Amino acid sequence: MASADQLKALLKSHLEGDNQRFYSVAMQVAAHEAKLGHGKLAEELRGLIDEAKLRAGTAQPTPISRPRGELAGLLSVSYPKSRLSDMVLNEGLAQQIQRVIREQRHAARILAHGLSPRRKLLLVGPPGTGKTMTASVLGGELGIPLFQVRLDGLLTKFMGETAAKLRQIFDATEQTRGVYFFDEFDAIGSQRGLANDVGEIRRVLNSFLQMIEQDQSHSLIVAATNHAEILDHALFRRFDDVLHYELPGEAQITALLRTRLLRYAAKGVSWKRLIESAIGLSYAELSRAADEVLKGALMQHREQVGEAEIRDTLNERRNLVGRLKQT
Repeated sequence: MASADQLKALLKSHLEGDNQRFYSVAMQVAAHEAKLGHGKLAEELRGLIDEAKLRAGTAQPTPISRPRGELAGLLSVSYPKSRLSDMVLNEGLAQQIQRVIREQRHAARILAHGLSPRRKLLLVGPPGTGKTMTASVLGGELGIPLFQVRLDGLLTKFMGETAAKLRQIFDATEQTRGVYFFDEFDAIGSQRGLANDVGEIRRVLNSFLQMIEQDQSHSLIVAATNHAEILDHALFRRFDDVLHYELPGEAQITALLRTRLLRYAAKGVSWKRLIESAIGLSYAELSRAADEVLKGALMQHREQVGEAEIRDTLNERRNLVGRLKQT
């Protein structure tokens, strides 16, 4: 049975027209029933929630739950439409993301058996390999908002204030179900005891470790970093899964270039020959190079792009990346 606070929250969110908040509280009720062993009731509630979301989606766009008050300076919100099919990934990583999505969709059944679906994820890998897009895909696939933590609002110079703001974010995960995305996570998760370590950041890390371990919400907490080697080792035990991202290999390069350019490619373009010019580029850099090729064709009023101009653009992007790495 729903608690008094949950009943009040359901009525309040309904009166305010906050559908996302209504669904979040309803999910909490379903999860509570599952923990009590009322698996059939939990499944029925979950089915009704999914049906309501589907009907709302066919009628009008689902309203975004926007942070209010001080939270507005800590979280930026969007309602992503990205899908897993939009990403080019290696098979192992794609399976990891699919598993998270499946477990979230069957959360009530998993909770009914005393287990927990994966929802605390650490994404590690080089820039431009799909970490941020993964957070968007999770939101898009599950039909929930993406809340990106704003580090400029979170980190302050005043002792204790950052930890207090972090507490507000974790409180929000219970109030509104969504994907809460901590990008550049090494800013608060670096190893304690490093040469450049300062006391305040150490206290923030300790607070984060406690909060993520105690968190019992139904939101997804996703942290991403380009520098996994400097993360505190205690962090890895707090996450349900660690997803490793790498630069695209030959198969991924071919798939991405074909996806972006096949419609406009002139006859005889060899994607295999283009691989040599693309090795070492990230997914983001390959996408930018493809966009540059298309823009050039549009400005010259051409409907097709040739292999030579694709290769030249890829080489130009590689040279730019190489110069940036030397600085």
